[in-house]
Amino acid sequence: MGEVSSLARPQQLYERDFYAWTVEQAAALRSGQLRRVDVEHMAEEVEDMGKSQRRAVKSAVTVILIHLLKYRYQPDHRSNSWRATLREHRRRVRDDLADSPSLRPYVEQVLGTCYQDARKAAADESGVPRATFPAVCPFSENQLLPARIRRRPVPQRPHRPGKGVPCPCE
Repeated sequence: MGEVSSLARPQQLYERDFYAWTVEQAAALRSGQLRRVDVEHMAEEVEDMGKSQRRAVKSAVTVILIHLLKYRYQPDHRSNSWRATLREHRRRVRDDLADSPSLRPYVEQVLGTCYQDARKAAADESGVPRATFPAVCPFSENQLLPARIRRRPVPQRPHRPGKGVPCPCE
């Protein structure tokens, strides 16, 4: 880590040079010099880190839902790219929930909002009228989340995606 002048008060440093502030705050915490810690800004930054994790999970869930809708309602346009996007965003959710299991209830809490956002985006991206998509999320936990992060095993049901293309549910 680079050296930072501790001549500036932490609050001033926060406003002037955020990176230098982070280096200074980490050093103060590690050395136990708590009087040097900018408590107010530190608390804000810690809260913002949690909000950032929540936004990342919500965004990934929305992208998964967009692609599941397009996959289901545009069978003639299915592509490896869609499957890759589903796999990547499921991996992101899996990793985020592995790092922060307490976010799991948040996924359930925002699923309805994510689905409504996904309906709008899928309609915009595909040209399929929004009314074509169900008003309530039609996808099970089994279809939405990677197997390794589901709370309980969900029995597999036969899926008939059409055109002989396997469903990207796993």
